[in-house]
Amino acid sequence: MRVIVTEKIASEGIDFLRAEGFDVDVKLGLSRDELLTIVHCYDAIIVRSVTQIDQDLLGKGENLKVVGRAGNGTDNIDLSSCTRRGIIVVNTPESNTMAASELAIGLAFCIFRNIPQADCRGKSGDFRRSTFIGNELNKKIVGIIGLGRIGSIVASRLKGCNMKVVAYDPYITDEKFKKVGVEKCETLDLLLRQADLITIHTPKTIETYGMVGEKELAICKKGVRIVNAARGGLINEKALYNAIKAGHVAGAGIDVLDPEPSYDKAPEEQTFENPLLELDNVVITPHLGASTQEANYNVGTAVAQLVAGALQGAMVAAVNMPPIKAADMVELRPYLDLGEILGKIYYQAERETVQALEIIYSGDLAEKDTEMISLSVLKGFLEPVIKDRVNYVNAELILKSMGIKLTESKSSDLDKYTNMITVRFITREKELSVSGTIFAKEEMLLVDFFVYKLDFEPTAHIIAIQNTDKPGIIGKVGTILGANNINVAAMQWSRNRKGEKAVSLVSVDSEISNDILDQIRQIDGVLRASTMEF
Repeated sequence: MRVIVTEKIASEGIDFLRAEGFDVDVKLGLSRDELLTIVHCYDAIIVRSVTQIDQDLLGKGENLKVVGRAGNGTDNIDLSSCTRRGIIVVNTPESNTMAASELAIGLAFCIFRNIPQADCRGKSGDFRRSTFIGNELNKKIVGIIGLGRIGSIVASRLKGCNMKVVAYDPYITDEKFKKVGVEKCETLDLLLRQADLITIHTPKTIETYGMVGEKELAICKKGVRIVNAARGGLINEKALYNAIKAGHVAGAGIDVLDPEPSYDKAPEEQTFENPLLELDNVVITPHLGASTQEANYNVGTAVAQLVAGALQGAMVAAVNMPPIKAADMVELRPYLDLGEILGKIYYQAERETVQALEIIYSGDLAEKDTEMISLSVLKGFLEPVIKDRVNYVNAELILKSMGIKLTESKSSDLDKYTNMITVRFITREKELSVSGTIFAKEEMLLVDFFVYKLDFEPTAHIIAIQNTDKPGIIGKVGTILGANNINVAAMQWSRNRKGEKAVSLVSVDSEISNDILDQIRQIDGVLRASTMEF
């Protein structure tokens, strides 16, 4: 089998693949047209962040079986197209964790002590040290946005600098905060108002893109310093520029930009422009988060091992496919899909941090091996907040890293249905559960939605409404959807007691905009409304 490597990885990774018997071609700097011309010759392709694995390339790569991403994320890979074509996608999200953490800390020191500026001036003969008086990290407050793997390491290291560490992460449990030894901020505003240093360590999602903008910067302490070594766009760069020019923000260390420049062009060829480059108190590095010899070695060898395993038919940590034998897939597929949908419901309808998850299997499922179904539940539960780094293999590990307790139980007793999966979400304040069943081998039904009984088939686009139980609401919802040319495919209302609260699930044929959702929320009697995408 043949493997093409289009971006630089550790030579040890290449050697490993060749030792395993693969024919490996390392072709760096290929043009897009050149790659499209030859990709059909290969069974696997290994990339980093530049090569775009899109529908055009996949269409040409008729023999591709595996796409390997040397590094975290899959932003440059069309996962859905790979899945439809049966192409396994693997990446190495754990391999550069320490490198990314250390760079963020290094940037913090740079912007507090003016290290790069002093170096530049010194080399030009200017040794007037009074120009570079900085500030100590000692006894300052650092606010960490995102307390995952990297954020936790940063917290640990900065505590060693005698900094008070506070953090905001609505998806991490209180137990994890206590374990790391970090003070929890219930809101982002609370963190922003007290931090002398803010460092961001979240994935880029619709929710986090631009999460620190003009409004957020305005409530920060005057003289705050900011580090972003995570993803470009988490900080609104225009707002950051204005806040620095106004003297409200004292400095920033930025490793990632939105958009990013070309990292291969010589200075005379570079056309990239960004106003932050004009500011002396902004330190900008060219996306160096994973650029250490150790990280390159870890990433290169890890991706080589994953690609080799996938090509050899082994069960690997695939991003887009469950590690399960094809013979078992037909029987389990409906339950895997149901489990994932049940898991996805919570964070599309609720926001309170989940402390524990309980998965209960009833009826026929009590006699089956349900490990993969449980992983599908976790995958669905985590995807709205973790996005590109959750899969069937790492879902349980990520759940544990967030401090969320998982329990499973089985019961053969079941009256109405032959099988049922119940997922119970336990927070500090309450317990909520959802249940679903499979009938006729592949038909799926939601039968319990946060204590409301249903028989509802989940579809791609659903509006979930909680309302007071009174006449007229159904008609008003339908009127708003009709006026916006939204077709209703199915709907179901459920109440527990007449005249109290009811839940409404409305299946529609297209996505619902925030504007339409706001119109529904304004209906007299509507208590809550949210969209769920499956």
